[in-house]
Amino acid sequence: MLENVIFAMLIGGFVGLTAHVRKRGKIIMPRRTKKFIYLGFLEEILTGSLAAALLVVSSEADSLLRVFLMSIMAGFGGDALLRGLELFRIGSGNQGGEDIGK
Repeated sequence: MLENVIFAMLIGGFVGLTAHVRKRGKIIMPRRTKKFIYLGFLEEILTGSLAAALLVVSSEADSLLRVFLMSIMAGFGGDALLRGLELFRIGSGNQGGEDIGK
């Protein structure tokens, strides 16, 4: 089981990295600003590998092919999770109730 989780984390992290390059067009390195630390490509590698590990553990995948396919889906799912959080952050900036389209 442990080797399945490690394999899933590697595949999910790689898919997260490819999603980062596909979305940004290049690899953005981590950097530190005055207010926060931006993780760059590491953010998507971590979310992809964590999502893949959690999916494999929760589904109790038994074959390497199933682990591989689930890790790929989870890696893209980690990217979707980040996009959802960005939309939530943008939507919470509209505190006054005014229409965003105006």
